[in-house]
Amino acid sequence: MSKHILVVDDSISIRQMVEMTLKGAGYTVTTAQDGQEALDKCKSQQFGFVLTDQNMPRMDGLTLIKNLRSLNGFNRTPIVMLTTEAGPEMKAKGKAAGATGWMVKPFDPNKLLDVTKRVLG
Repeated sequence: MSKHILVVDDSISIRQMVEMTLKGAGYTVTTAQDGQEALDKCKSQQFGFVLTDQNMPRMDGLTLIKNLRSLNGFNRTPIVMLTTEAGPEMKAKGKAAGATGWMVKPFDPNKLLDVTKRVLG
């Protein structure tokens, strides 16, 4: 499976921290600042893993996941939400949309690497 990861978050500091953590572990990382930019990138590139925030302008994480799941080649791609949203109702919506997993901000870099390793095999 590809070790190319798409990180989607409207916060530049979160994108930079996640990117630095993943690149430090040897992964190739592409970033997007919202769901629309991520969807556009996914239409021309394949990623082995997508890590997305929920609350973003233009397109939120749940809408992104639903759109990705309908794209050819993304029906089995691991997609994990990395968000401040921790309620059971939101997690249920994420699962229904097709999210593989859920992480709550602020994130622990070691946990992020553990989750990444598990979903990429």
